Amino acid sequence: MPEGALTRIRPVPHSTLRIFVLHHAGGSHLGYRGWVRHFPDDWEVCLLDAPGRARRIDAEPLREAGALADHLCEVVRPELDRPYALFGHSMGALVAYEMTRRLTDTPPVWLGASAWSPTPGAERRRPRHLISAEGLREVIVRMGGTPRSALEDPDLWSYVEPLMRADLELVDTWNPDPRAAPLTVPVSVFGGADDQGMPPERLSGWADHVEGDIRHHTLPGGHFYFTGRTGALVERITEDIRSVLRRTPGRV
Repeated sequence: MPEGALTRIRPVPHSTLRIFVLHHAGGSHLGYRGWVRHFPDDWEVCLLDAPGRARRIDAEPLREAGALADHLCEVVRPELDRPYALFGHSMGALVAYEMTRRLTDTPPVWLGASAWSPTPGAERRRPRHLISAEGLREVIVRMGGTPRSALEDPDLWSYVEPLMRADLELVDTWNPDPRAAPLTVPVSVFGGADDQGMPPERLSGWADHVEGDIRHHTLPGGHFYFTGRTGALVERITEDIRSVLRRTPGRV
């Protein structure tokens, strides 16, 4: 396993479920550490990091979704000895989808896709990774989660800008394979009611890529709708996974 790619905040040796959480563009596992305490005590939460951040800061970021999905599949495969689920926010959602397509021998019991959709939007017409530095700052501020004052710090910006450009290139250029069969894994889609870039109607595009059980959850807020309300989101994630497990023979 690539060093630093997986973080276990609270190891659970005999967990009944293992859930892997994938971060957003420009993010890392650090933004999701506080989520762990909201999950059931008998679940093990594993936070994944793409190259180029946190303990992997010296690694070159990957700029193509399939390459990152292949890389993270290599990370999680040794951990698939029990029922598991995938949850990704924004960039993490599309990478979790690509991972699910690859992990067909041992598929997840559930996929959670937050604040991203296979339906193309404005980022396809005007790729964000190619705009000016000031334009990129505006994009990041509109997304939420990062104050403008932090982005105006030269030292911080020298780290943030190349990483965001790499991650946004991955997102802006992603197209789900039109030849891919719809997922048969149960999927839950989450989003913010006020997310201008990823409104509920755009999130409904997941229906074209999922065969069978799909649930939609719209919560108050923008792109980072869970800020200050993580417990409410994790409660919905937990309910949906438990519903799937109750319908799966031999699982609790």
